[in-house]
This record gives sequence, C-alpha cells and structure tokens, in this order.
Amino acid sequence: MSTSAEPGVVYLVGAGPGDPELLTLRALRLLQTADVILPDDLVSEEVLGLASPSAFVVPVGKRCGQPRITQAEIHELMREHAGAGSSVVRLKSGDPLIFGRAGEEIDFLTAVGIPFEIVPGITTAFAVAAELKTPLTDRSSASKLIFATAHHAKDKLELTPKWQGAFPADATLVVYMPGRRFRQLADELISSGVTPETPCVAVSQASTPTQQVYRTTLIQIEDEAIGPAPVILLIGQAIR
Repeated sequence: MSTSAEPGVVYLVGAGPGDPELLTLRALRLLQTADVILPDDLVSEEVLGLASPSAFVVPVGKRCGQPRITQAEIHELMREHAGAGSSVVRLKSGDPLIFGRAGEEIDFLTAVGIPFEIVPGITTAFAVAAELKTPLTDRSSASKLIFATAHHAKDKLELTPKWQGAFPADATLVVYMPGRRFRQLADELISSGVTPETPCVAVSQASTPTQQVYRTTLIQIEDEAIGPAPVILLIGQAIR
C-alpha cells in the first residue's frame, strides 16, 4: 500500500471526533498528500490544518437538515476531480462507515468505476468513553452496545429502528445526531419501558477544547442544559 494519496483514487477517510491527535497515521499521510479534500462540516479546523498547503479544499458539509450541497453534487465533485487524475480525500467526521452516508458514495464510485479506499476513524462514542473513563460494555452492567441516530427522515425525531419495547437493560445506547429535543427523546424511551432513572450523559463538541459534559438521568434531562452541536448522547447503566 502506498503511503501517499494516488492519482485518480478517492479515499473515504475518518477524521475522528475532532482532536487531531486521534487521527490514524494513514489518515494523516493522505491529508498531507491529497490534491483535493472534500470535508464534512463537523471536521475540525485543527484536522484540516494538517492538510497539504497546496490541496484544493471544498467544504461539502450538511447540517441540521439544511444541506448547502446535495449528496448528488458531492458525487459529481468526486467524479470530476478523480476523473481528472487528482487524488481525492472525502473527509468524514468520526468513522466514515457509521452514519456517514458512505454507502451512497461507495455505490456511486463503484457504479462509475472510480477506485476508492476506506480509511477508518475513531468514532465519537469511543472518544467520549475514553474521555469519561467509562467502559461502554462494562461486564457488570452492559453486555451489549447499540448505535442509533435520532434523525430518520426530514424533520422527524425518532430512534432508528423504532423500538418495540425498551432496549435491553444490559445495553448501552449511543444516540448520534440527537437533534435538540432531548426531553422528547427521553420521554419516548421512558414510555417504551426504559427505567426513568437510567443514567445518561450528553457530550457536546467531544474531544475538542470546547467540550461540554452533562451528566443526568432520563427523567431529569433538560434541553437547555446541553451544549451546542455536535452532541452525542449515551444512555445506560454503564454510564456512571
């Protein structure tokens, strides 16, 4: 495997949760050698600062259901630059394969015959667990780990998939992109059978200097107490 970005190849790269120290060596080397970088909105400035000064950077972020650029337009940017012989890093917050629309980009690149590589990154849940010194699967309280997102469709807040009853008592639930209606989300979980006193923690801007941590329980969670996006919500008996 070449240590540098190769011409005509698209790299779907995980940028991690924000702290540049959490990048993989592979991600760093690609950032330093790629001709074109297409970063999501949530990729930190510190991570982008590691890119080659000569790289052409085109932000392609989509936030809060109001995309500045469509997914189809991102596809065309990848086709345009890779087709012209440039090396392209499609830079995604966290890990590209966890709630990052990588599936759509993989399908597109495969369909048009553009070679690509996937470079994993540290997903936010793992960075948060390390910051909080909290095992997400502590064997005394959690033998399962569930990843979910609260954004299922336009302007619709619900866990995906819709739970049939409570999630397992011996599980840690991680909710990515929970929106700003935490109280509503907590009420939905409680109504599905989750114990109201279940511990939870909301972490805003994880692994960055502006990180904010809010520890509470489902029954006591308050929207106003939680810091600015991006936020990740961890729920379960392991969260103590």
